[in-house]
Amino acid sequence: MSQFFQVHPENPQVRLIKQAAEVIRQGGVVAYPTDCGYSLGCHLGDKAALDRIRAIRRLDDKHNFTLVCRDLSEISTYARFDNRLYRLLKKNTPGPYTFIFQATSEVPRRLLHPKRKTIGIRVPNSRIVSALLEELGEPMMSVSLILPGESDPMTDPYDIRDTLEHALDLVIDGGFCGLQPTTVVVMDADQVEVVRVGAGDTSPFM
Repeated sequence: MSQFFQVHPENPQVRLIKQAAEVIRQGGVVAYPTDCGYSLGCHLGDKAALDRIRAIRRLDDKHNFTLVCRDLSEISTYARFDNRLYRLLKKNTPGPYTFIFQATSEVPRRLLHPKRKTIGIRVPNSRIVSALLEELGEPMMSVSLILPGESDPMTDPYDIRDTLEHALDLVIDGGFCGLQPTTVVVMDADQVEVVRVGAGDTSPFM
């Protein structure tokens, strides 16, 4: 049975954020709100938690997982990019985007796309996420909470609790959030390409 924290979206309660971070450190899988629906998250280095997320989403080993990061300096530890891509990132984070980069050796192999060796990077525009990452002191492994057979992420924390309460350790209720998934952009030194149109404006990447 999952815990259920009601966290204020503009002024997250410090006590609840600390408790949520501890759940993640202890190997928990959490559902949390972003600027593009709810996502599933776990500790970056926890294989068992990652396997639980794969089972919930029914994902194969070709899925590009995402690291949710606090800022650009944290991104540079895990993703390879040049000055041109850095400027694009700086102008469009935080925001409703998932950026696909070539990964550095700091990214655990199990999170990488097996052939392309890429990793997704997110900096959501969410005070709850910012507070949680600040408390964790490192990125969180994440994937959109899109149930098998569906195309859009879940947006109602009560529906999430009813549907997944036995599969999760914690649901963070930050209210209803965005209806669309992120816009996904492949950020490569040779080519920048929008591969999924979602909530984010695509014009900066055209």
